Amino acid sequence: MKRNYSKELDNIIKDNLGNKPKLLIHSCCAPCSSYVLEYLSRYFDITLLFYNPNISPKSEFEYRASELKRLVLEMPLDREIDIEIPDYDNIEFYDVVRGMEDIPEGGERCFKCYEIRLKKAIEYAKENEFEYYTTTLSISPYKNAEKLNEIGERLAEEYGGVKWLPSDFKKKNGYKRSIELSHIYNLYRQDYCGCVYSKAERDKNKNTAGTEK
Repeated sequence: MKRNYSKELDNIIKDNLGNKPKLLIHSCCAPCSSYVLEYLSRYFDITLLFYNPNISPKSEFEYRASELKRLVLEMPLDREIDIEIPDYDNIEFYDVVRGMEDIPEGGERCFKCYEIRLKKAIEYAKENEFEYYTTTLSISPYKNAEKLNEIGERLAEEYGGVKWLPSDFKKKNGYKRSIELSHIYNLYRQDYCGCVYSKAERDKNKNTAGTEK
């Protein structure tokens, strides 16, 4: 039977009402983070980790990071949100996806990318004594929520000391709400995941669409 990650999350929230556990959220961008923050800030003490070595070029990384900072400053939330942004370094991304350059979006290359980001998140969470960690990635209809939860749970077992917070944030109209919040705060909504391969695929699709007109 397919798991209902959204319901599992709600059960954890119910079990922790009044406690506000420390939660590290890996953030991929401001638009995806908007709904997640709106939803979870009432129940957790949150820190955002903007670790995305897949993003290229560096200027794109810096712009997405600046939009996340702006969102946190402008969005009325129950408590202050801390943001950690490691220095830009895409070497690890290219190392782990070497040989997978031609795999289409949504395949094994993306799964490797999920894992390096979640691995950095759990390492930070464990070092700084967080109780839970999760990612905003599952809000996207283009991301595999089942795979994200599988990787997140496996890493939690391997590292120990930090629990994975199950999620499928696109449920309950989460993705729709993120679009609404993006309009409210005039957020930059990128049209490619971030890596050079997704950008190339986007450009190819645009060119194809232009030819067909």
